Amino acid sequence: MTMMIPFDNTYAALPGQFYSKLAPQAVKAPRLIAFNEDLARVMGISPGETAEMAQVFGGNTVPEGADPLAQIYAGHQFGTYNPQLGDGRAILLGEVAGTDGTRRDIQLKGSGRTPYSRGGDGRAWLGPVLREYVVSEAMHALGIPTTRALAAVETGETVWREGALPGAVLTRVAASHLRVGTFQVFAARGDRHSLRQLTEYAIARHYPDAEGPMGLLRAVRDAQAKLIAAWMGVGFIHGVMNTDNSAISGETIDYGPCAFLDVYHPHTVFSSIDRGRRYAYANQPSIAVWNLAQLATALIQQLEDPQAGVAEATEIVHAMPQLTEDAWLTRFRAKLGLASAQENDLELVTGLLERMAENQSDFTNTFRALAEGGARGQFTEPAAYDSWAEGWQARLADEPDPQAVMRAANPAFIPRNHRIEEMIAGAVAGDYALFHRLNAVLASPYADQPEHADLQRPPAPEEVVQATFCGT
Repeated sequence: MTMMIPFDNTYAALPGQFYSKLAPQAVKAPRLIAFNEDLARVMGISPGETAEMAQVFGGNTVPEGADPLAQIYAGHQFGTYNPQLGDGRAILLGEVAGTDGTRRDIQLKGSGRTPYSRGGDGRAWLGPVLREYVVSEAMHALGIPTTRALAAVETGETVWREGALPGAVLTRVAASHLRVGTFQVFAARGDRHSLRQLTEYAIARHYPDAEGPMGLLRAVRDAQAKLIAAWMGVGFIHGVMNTDNSAISGETIDYGPCAFLDVYHPHTVFSSIDRGRRYAYANQPSIAVWNLAQLATALIQQLEDPQAGVAEATEIVHAMPQLTEDAWLTRFRAKLGLASAQENDLELVTGLLERMAENQSDFTNTFRALAEGGARGQFTEPAAYDSWAEGWQARLADEPDPQAVMRAANPAFIPRNHRIEEMIAGAVAGDYALFHRLNAVLASPYADQPEHADLQRPPAPEEVVQATFCGT
């Protein structure tokens, strides 16, 4: 059977300043690791033979209808502006309008050098490819807007990082790959014409009801506020919230040194490159506001009178902290079993979190245990929980079915960091059993799966992951 991808490309129809057109670089011996049949079905993709899919998703064969290109963008990286970044190791094959009416990009990550590689080899090694596959699919199952994984392929080649590592290519699917940094590159160049074209394209693709640049800014703000609240609700730490990693669609994008909380502490950082703790768990809401301000600065450059847009843009950006807090509180109310809102709910949530931080409580297991009566055992000093739970139990008296609310809001399973590392080590040795097991279990994160209870276990002291690394 021949593989068929129903491409319907729009970004490639934009003028050439938005990208460089080039095909992915072929690899030595592509072998298919995984193919996401459920996602392919929604996208209207007809899978082919395994060997054929390995050639396509490894980058050796450009499928019919594709119009491959590398996108250009800029970005603030840890607060410092880089005037030109771009897809240094990724090729956008094209777009598909799915059977659900949603338009999605299909991109190969690790597909070779591009004009934006900045001296890099354009390749990816197996570890980050598998991490992004598992974590992005887990985020989707958790109900959090995210890019997704369509396929993973071994390349049969060696990638050199800290040593010799097996190469791989990830096929990533996204609502689009438009980033805050896509707007920044043209604003910094003073290219108002391209900025207008990009704004019109983004509105048509993502927010058709938005009116003009400020309407786009407002829509991105609203989507990002909900996204950050969703991250916080599952203990997710992105790790590298640069503006080039901030998608205007409101999806989570670029799973580099990402990680999930085990023991709860608001200042937790895993990313090895975040030495200043800029992107710590608790800092993510404020960083999202900072990123939105950079988008605002870029968008107003296209106005006939940019200064006239400053007041409106400032108002839009300054509204984001409250929107994020409201979305955050709604999520954490549900985590406590509260479907209604009362005045002192914020104090109730923060009171629990403060006690969790002081008592080495596991974030995921503590919240899951609230519905099952076992949360007290998650505290080194159970009396700390007891003093909080009295007020919580009184508050639950106003709720009709708090257990159902909690079970729907608190996952039993997340991609725990030590399991991800174990999975990668196994795959490097040729064993993909844990990779496939994690994908299967994490597809139903809110379900009780007692036969997989070992995947709920926090890391033993010797298993604790101290640092996560970027895939470049």
